[in-house]
Amino acid sequence: MAGLEGTEQPRRHGSATAARWSPAVEDERALKALELFGNPTEAEVPLPSRPESAATARRLAQVVVLRQWGLSPKMTEDAVLLVSELVGNAVRHTGARVFGLRMRRRRGWIRIEVRDPSRGLPCLMPVQETDVSGRGLFLVDKLSDRWGVDLLPRGKTTWFEMRVADR
Repeated sequence: MAGLEGTEQPRRHGSATAARWSPAVEDERALKALELFGNPTEAEVPLPSRPESAATARRLAQVVVLRQWGLSPKMTEDAVLLVSELVGNAVRHTGARVFGLRMRRRRGWIRIEVRDPSRGLPCLMPVQETDVSGRGLFLVDKLSDRWGVDLLPRGKTTWFEMRVADR
């Protein structure tokens, strides 16, 4: 066809798109993220301050919370969502080049932390049904048992904690 060289051909619905995402593919990506970036339960994992790091942080949370800690799918889903919100805030609002991700578990609790070099405090804003942004801390406030910010000499750590049943 003349004039179409180099243009993207339309994709067929179905197999080409469906092959891109599946639980097995997502598990593989999560394990690859763990291999590439490190385990946030062992030490703080530095991640580049780019929007795609939210996906990496979600994958790390998925593999840690679900596989290593063996928590329920619902708790994993909530933790993954909240990690994404904290990472999104660090990427959008801090001007950092890198931020740190850390996940801890102690008797009855999990704690997930995002450290960045900004001392600007996050602000919990009232949320309306029609709002298209600004819901991040609202979700953290609603889905976690507690959350907060620890100011550091150079930056801050924003964290949330969730109660878990110990086996």
